Amino acid sequence: MEALLDQWLWRQEYWLPPGITWKDIETSGGSRYPLPRDLLVTLPLALGFIALRYVFERIVALPLSRQLGVRDRIRVRAMPAPKLEAFYTQHTHQPSQSDILTLARQCDSTQRQIETWFRHRRNQDRPRNTKKFCEACWRFVFYLIAFLAGLVSLIDKSWFWDKKECWNGYPKQPLAEAHYWYYMMEMAFYWSLLLCVSVDVKRKDFKEQIIHHIATIFLIGFSYCANYVRIGTLVLLIHDASDFLMESAKMFNYAGWRKTCDSLFVVFAAVFLVTRLVVLPCKVIHTTLFLTLDVYQPFFGYYFFNTLLLVLQALHIFWAWLIIRMIFKFAFKGKVERDERSDEESEVEEAEEEEVEAEQKEDDEEETSWEQRKGALNSKFTALANNCVLKNLTKQRNNTISTIPKAR
Repeated sequence: MEALLDQWLWRQEYWLPPGITWKDIETSGGSRYPLPRDLLVTLPLALGFIALRYVFERIVALPLSRQLGVRDRIRVRAMPAPKLEAFYTQHTHQPSQSDILTLARQCDSTQRQIETWFRHRRNQDRPRNTKKFCEACWRFVFYLIAFLAGLVSLIDKSWFWDKKECWNGYPKQPLAEAHYWYYMMEMAFYWSLLLCVSVDVKRKDFKEQIIHHIATIFLIGFSYCANYVRIGTLVLLIHDASDFLMESAKMFNYAGWRKTCDSLFVVFAAVFLVTRLVVLPCKVIHTTLFLTLDVYQPFFGYYFFNTLLLVLQALHIFWAWLIIRMIFKFAFKGKVERDERSDEESEVEEAEEEEVEAEQKEDDEEETSWEQRKGALNSKFTALANNCVLKNLTKQRNNTISTIPKAR
């Protein structure tokens, strides 16, 4: 298996500069150098992360959500309807207008009743705030630990302050034990996110997140194999610097702590825009695109590595645009209404929530209006009845008075 990978995937002509072979960067003289087979350890580590996450969410995150006051929204459950349930599970959750008319005839119901049933049924499948809080809490803990560990391991390194040192002596740059585990843990964590994407909350930027995870895994794997570890550790540290702030803002948003959430969002937005739109392109990407040309000639790995970095940068620009939109809303409305980046599900679901609320409000208004009309009718009937009684009493009194002289 290893020989097959070396022949087709890890060919040194692809991943190493011209004139450099895998033997040139193999472990020698007591120093450790990265090798492609080291990455195999990330797969069992990813499974370990998934198991650890399962335990963490139930033992730590769930009780913490209750302590912070996370509340799940009460939703109306759809009435049992075998035909509608079969259509919902076997065909689509969003029936067309013709499907709604057909189902209405089959179930002997109105069109509005069918639409309401599907809305209620979709609401049952939507993730609750508690689930979203637990996911955000797990990512917050990892990103915070990863950022602190990366910062401690890099703060005293020369390439942390001078980017030219990333290529000093390349490719024969020994790999420190701390940086080895930093790489393995980061790659295993992104593997776990990719493996759990089908069960996690599906967010509005779902496709962008998938692209981000895949590009990150390829970027970490290639940079490790080609011994781009120095520049790779900087890229990981830059990403972790703002990610834990974003997850903490989400946690307090689900808990309803609006002021704390808004404050963390402002800090996150500032760190994100500076690190992703200034530091990463001006320091890291500029280094890999231009400064490396003074060390070696361009080759396939050079184009592959920089293409992945540019893909990540394009995603950063997309997310920065969403964040800037939120900043304008925050500046004019005084609060962050919702997470434009990835906190809400989809625009269709939001519109459905608003439509359900509008229908409930309309029903309440109709009920209130009927009560008012009923009260007005009762008052009119009462007034009419009183009027009739008064007329009868007056007539009876007049008759009595008119009969008195005759009696005399």
